[in-house]
Amino acid sequence: MSIICYVECAGSTIKKSSLECASFASQVASKLGVRAYAIVIANTDNAQLEMLGNYGIAEVLHIDDAQMLPMARASAIYDASKSINANIVIFPKSVSVDGFASRLAVKMKANMVSNVCELPITDGTFTVKRSLYTGKAFAITELKSENKVLVVKKNAVQPIVTQDKASVKKISFQPQETDTALKVTEVVKSSGDLLLTEAEIVVSGGRGMKGPENWHLIENLAKALGAATGCSKPVSDMDWRPHHEHVGQTGVKVSPNIYIAVGISGAIQHLAGVNTSKCIVVINKDPEAPFFKAADYGIVGDAFEILPKLTDAAKKILT
Repeated sequence: MSIICYVECAGSTIKKSSLECASFASQVASKLGVRAYAIVIANTDNAQLEMLGNYGIAEVLHIDDAQMLPMARASAIYDASKSINANIVIFPKSVSVDGFASRLAVKMKANMVSNVCELPITDGTFTVKRSLYTGKAFAITELKSENKVLVVKKNAVQPIVTQDKASVKKISFQPQETDTALKVTEVVKSSGDLLLTEAEIVVSGGRGMKGPENWHLIENLAKALGAATGCSKPVSDMDWRPHHEHVGQTGVKVSPNIYIAVGISGAIQHLAGVNTSKCIVVINKDPEAPFFKAADYGIVGDAFEILPKLTDAAKKILT
């Protein structure tokens, strides 16, 4: 028996959420007394793959194919898990993973749980805690089948980092006809220096910014903090910002260490996308804005006066 985790890359670089997932997998493996593997399906180099050993992975199975379709990825992971006798597969939570983790669970005849937010209890049972209703509730779920698929939320565990290196094994995979029923006609990559879902700090703006011509204030603060930028749904709907920056229930869900909301009232749909953030900072001139009820820190005032001062302070402290 062993455990294997799926590792995603942004280009050739392993995503931070996947490093957390690797550490999660290795900690579960340690609890069960088994070996932790990883599978990477991307065009990346050995230095990136070996670095997974820092997070407890003993061996990395590498398929050098960044364009593999979701159905084929499910089959490739299934074949890899069988080759190492892995009965537990662990994924980082992401939009792309949502497209094939359930397919893998069907192939494995496995119990599957998504939104896992803590290490499982393994004392005679295999029980996990998962979040429900956009983080407003939790469920304790026991997985009774031999095969299990877990999809882990960001910040589910504190990664344990060592100086170890993982061994790397190149493997091949030949998709079957059923794995290629879909055809990719276009790939559009989001712009920006940081992926919104991977950022430790996110600075988001709402209609209180009054127009796209004022967005440099958001971008300047984000640059000073090393943060990603986001926005509320009305902002993306009005084409002030690209839709991939829309944070909320129907947009991107984020779990940064710090989420800074500027000029956003705090509708429940937006809160659903940010309520797992470790710290929420709200800047709004309306003291009755609903967002203040969810904030750890709040500033009542004019964002056009506050943002330049925060940016200057961040530059002095961080440079």
